Parts: sequence; C-alpha cells; structure tokens
Amino acid sequence: MNTLLAAEDLSMFGTDPWWLVAIKAVFCFAFLMVTVLFSIVWERKVVAWMQLRIGPNRHGPWGLLQSLADGIKLMLKEDVIVKRADKVVYVLAPIVAAIPAFMAIAVIPFGPAGNEVSIFGQRTTMQLTDLPIAMLYILAVASVGIYGIVLAGWSSGSTYPLLGGLRSCAQMISYEIAMGAAFASVFLYSGSMSTSAIVEAQQDRWFIVLLPVSFLIYIITMVGETNRAPFDMPESEGDLVGGFNTEYSSIKFAMFMLAEYVNMVTVSAVSVTLFLGGWRAPYPVSTFWEGANHGWWPMLWFVLKVQLLLFFFIWLRGTLPRVRYDQLMKLGWKVLIPVSVVWLMLVATVRALRNENIAFTNIVLYVAGAVLVVLLLSFLADFYRDRKKEEPAAEAERAFDPMAGGFPVPPKPGQSLPPVPRRRPRHQRDLVVSGGPDTATESDERGTDRV
Repeated sequence: MNTLLAAEDLSMFGTDPWWLVAIKAVFCFAFLMVTVLFSIVWERKVVAWMQLRIGPNRHGPWGLLQSLADGIKLMLKEDVIVKRADKVVYVLAPIVAAIPAFMAIAVIPFGPAGNEVSIFGQRTTMQLTDLPIAMLYILAVASVGIYGIVLAGWSSGSTYPLLGGLRSCAQMISYEIAMGAAFASVFLYSGSMSTSAIVEAQQDRWFIVLLPVSFLIYIITMVGETNRAPFDMPESEGDLVGGFNTEYSSIKFAMFMLAEYVNMVTVSAVSVTLFLGGWRAPYPVSTFWEGANHGWWPMLWFVLKVQLLLFFFIWLRGTLPRVRYDQLMKLGWKVLIPVSVVWLMLVATVRALRNENIAFTNIVLYVAGAVLVVLLLSFLADFYRDRKKEEPAAEAERAFDPMAGGFPVPPKPGQSLPPVPRRRPRHQRDLVVSGGPDTATESDERGTDRV
C-alpha cells in the first residue's frame, strides 16, 4: 500500500513553464490529428483487404494522403443550414461534440512519471497533467461529448436526426453504467484514480490478466460509446438515412467525423492505460532489455498498443453486421450491467479477503463455492420456471385473432396465426367468362334451367 501512496505523488505535475505546457498541449493535439488521419486511411485499406478490393491508392504514395484529400473535399463543399433548424444550437452542436474528444488525452501518460525527458533543456514528464480523480475527469468529458450528438439531432428540425439523437442518448445511458463498473474494478486493484498511478500498479502484472472480465466489458462498451459498428445505431443509414448528422454538410459534418475518430483514439488510449500496462513494454521485450521502459521508448510501446486497438475497431466494422436496436438495449441492460455489477462485487470481496491476509488458496475456494451456489440456484429457478411454462402451454398454443383490438398485432410466444384459406392451384382455376361454367348456379349443376 505504501507503494501505491508513493505512486500517487503528483508533485511533478504543474511545475512546467508556460511555454513547455503549450508545447505539450500542441503535441497532444497533433498526436490525435495525425493518428486520426492515419486511422482513416488504415480503415479503408483494411476493410478493402477484407472485402477483396484495392482501396485508396490515388492520393499520395499507397494512398496515404486519402484522408487529407477527404478533409479538403468536405471543407470545400457547400455549407447548408436548413430553414427549420435552431441555428445557434445547430452550429454549436459539432463544436460540443468535437472539443471534449480532444480533452481526455490531457491526463493520459505517454511515459513514466518518474522518468523525465529533456525538451529544450527542460526536464519534464511525458504527460500533460494528472489528477487524483483523472478517470472521473475522463468519464465526465466523454459524457459531455454525447450532448453534441443529441443537440445536433434535436436542432436539425427533422425526424430522422431527432431519432438518431435519442438513440445516442439511450445508448450512452445504457453503456456508461457498465463502463463505470469496469473502471471501479480497476480502482479497487490499483488503489487510485490517477492514470499514472494505475499504470505504476501494473508493474508486476497487467490488469488484463487480473481483471479479464472488466477488460471485455470495457471493450464492448467503448465500441458502444463511440457509436461504431456494429453499434452505430445513432447514424444507421438503413433506417435513419444518416442519423443525427443527416442535415449537416461541409465543415460541420467533418467535425462530427473528426469527433468519432478522436473518440476512437481516446478510448483506445484509456484501455491501454487501464488494462494493457500503459506505456510499459510487452513481456518478452521487458525481460531481456532493461532500457525498454526508459527514455522515449515508452511512447513507442504506447502508440503500438493504441494502434492494435484501432485495428480491433476496424476489424469489427469489416466483420460484424449492425445489430438491431432491441438487441443493443438488451445487451446493455440485461447482460453487461448485471455482469459488471456481479464482477465488481466479486473483485471487492477478493480485495477485502486479501486485505485480511487470507491465503490465496482459501480465497479461490470461497469464490468457487459462491459460484457453485449461484449456479445451483440458477438451475433450480430455470427448472421450476420450465415446469410452470408447460402447464399453460396448451392454452398458449391456441389461435388468436390478430384484429381483436381493431388493429393488427403480432402473435405472442407460443401463439399461432389462424390458417389462411388457400386458393385453388393455378391449373385448376378456369378463366371466368360471361356465360361460362363458373357463372352457373347450383340449379344449373343439378340440370335445371339457368337463372
């Protein structure tokens, strides 16, 4: 515990001269912009490779300047403001979405706090700043960015953007709860909310090994938070034309796209900081090279890990289809939130037992016993629930009237639609002509006179 308290010493931050702080801020901004430009080209290249296409290959060597050309094209397009829009909110919404995306990188460590580097003769840390509650700051900034999407949908004065904004709001509420629970597990193990302290706590073992469930939960929630496929429901072109940004064009549309890709980089950097050792070198490298975590090398490991997670985003987009909205909500509320809360209780129990100096083998036995009890109770609940379902099964299987309420309704589980009367096969149907056989009455069939 003394080590954790020592790692929370943030006295090295806030002592840099103003010009060095400005250089760091410009570097953070440039790092995000360059990474975004590269990620756009990389995404188009990787998806083209997955779909057996060539991809961008015209602008620059190997098409590396394609994203820059796209940005210039967007800025030169006509900037349209729809008549029914609330013009003030309509213009501010892209700014509200883009600015918070850049702010979270301020507390991300690119290198160890205790290993200072020299910039123009001034010794400084490879991090803009750090806070005792840095992770809460990241959560707050990420939540503010969602308001840009919600306000964009509302201010456009159109139906489809409004639906996209509402979807984004519901998606944020659904997935940030599970994300917060995943963060809490990391706080329990590291003993701090400071990003530099969390990385220091992973000196012996990365948290992806200690907290694999928290890592999986955060990976899923970060895809939902950034509105990326397969969770890109706020901008689903299949049913919402373009979602919240349908009525936007030119530079304002480009700012929404910029905010999306910057958020991808930010959540990837947070995932690296919390679970993948941050700036630390991978295990094989750190064992035989003592200088891997000193000097400017930690920045290389950090960038490589971020690019690995960005490839994960691209791989998901090129592999999985978009889910339905009910599936998105079911995953958030019925799966991720219960699993994250139960996992958080389990992590808290293990930490409490470790603080009481209980042997690790005894902790494993306690946890295994608790898991067996939960599984047994779940089995019994499923068994009796199936017994109750079998009793009214015959009643549920009866046909029902879909128009009983005055409007068509789908059948409930176990119910079936009434049979549809079948028409005669085509070869048995004769062409009905005036005076033909189909115009005869029953008396004609009995040999009587026609009416």
